Amino acid sequence: MNFQELSKETLASILEQERAIYEAYKAQGLKLDLSRGKPSKEQLDLSLPMLEIPVWQDKDGTDCRNYGGLFGLPRMRTFWSEVTGIPFENVIAGGNSSLAMIYDTIARAMMFGNVDSTRPWCLEPVKKWLCPAPGYDRHFRITEQFGFEMIYVPMTADGPDMDVVEEYIQDPTVKGIWCVPKYANPTGITYTDEVVRRIAKMKPAAQDFMVMWDNAYAVHDFVEEGDHLLDIFVEAKKWNNEDLIYYFSSTSKITFAGSGVALMAVSDRNIAHLEPYYGARTIGPDKLNQLRHLYFMPDADVLRAQMKSHGAIIAPRFEMLLSTLERELGDKGIATWTNPKGGYFVSLDVMEGCAKRVYALCKEAGVVLTTVGATFPYGNDPKDSNLRLAPTFCKLEELEPASAILACAVKIAALEKLLQD
Repeated sequence: MNFQELSKETLASILEQERAIYEAYKAQGLKLDLSRGKPSKEQLDLSLPMLEIPVWQDKDGTDCRNYGGLFGLPRMRTFWSEVTGIPFENVIAGGNSSLAMIYDTIARAMMFGNVDSTRPWCLEPVKKWLCPAPGYDRHFRITEQFGFEMIYVPMTADGPDMDVVEEYIQDPTVKGIWCVPKYANPTGITYTDEVVRRIAKMKPAAQDFMVMWDNAYAVHDFVEEGDHLLDIFVEAKKWNNEDLIYYFSSTSKITFAGSGVALMAVSDRNIAHLEPYYGARTIGPDKLNQLRHLYFMPDADVLRAQMKSHGAIIAPRFEMLLSTLERELGDKGIATWTNPKGGYFVSLDVMEGCAKRVYALCKEAGVVLTTVGATFPYGNDPKDSNLRLAPTFCKLEELEPASAILACAVKIAALEKLLQD
């Protein structure tokens, strides 16, 4: 029953019914949260045995209680190398936050420039950054804080619109691009091979351009056959472009979200360039935390087993959310959504001009969503249509009413708009 094909009288009747359903939900006084992609308690409990590991000395004799190890424990770097396929020499095992490493990378370029800069970025009179959207709000916050003009690049089902990207990089003031290439936040899509290849072979006008490759969900499949992502370093090497790539990931949604181990990987030239700056900032990361991780999760096989356990917890939540959207909205012609095979998010597009109304209705009924516009540069969704849904943190029994309230709100907002037009 496509709402857009119905008469005004029929639409008004359906709206009255949906408002009655909504009021019944609202009367329950629920407090439910679909706003952030946080692991559930059940997921965090998977890693509790790690807290019982009393070791302080690594197998090579390193006393992890002391200073040293600028780029992390060698075994931790080896672990990341095995998981990502990136050579050991190009891997830095950091502290608890890949976002902090990302922030530091931009801050370092602002203060000193990067390996190919002619001057620090803080001295650039104009600097711009490409922001595929819907995208990760915390990425946008970084470039906004450092004074970049953020340029909206539409996200497609294949990844960033590369025709748009390739046009903008002809401008030498454009210094970089944000990328979440696998199970992107919030769309859940994985960049196609063609998109990865086009990014890898870019020749930007800015010689110090940066591809910030935040592969946060590299191993976060929750179905048996997850998406495949082409190796960006392998592709970039074909075009002598390794220096463009700044790769990040972490164990934050593998073990403990606040106490994981972050990864940064860059080219040989970039390693050599950043080492003195890195060494001035720190005497080394938290090696005890890295050691706990290594004893709990010593290799890629154990990591894969851990992720299967996560998938068994996450998959039913996505199934419930997606089945509710399909049942309640699938034939109405008023919404579309992504159906990811991994990651933490579903991206819901409602009728243009309706997202803020859906957000308000959900909030009033006790369901918290990500603020409308947060997934766009400057918090501005030009169509007022996108909503980021994060089903992982809710208890499974809470997700059913949360999904139903959301669907009801989408219908009410669409019906109100159709009756106004």
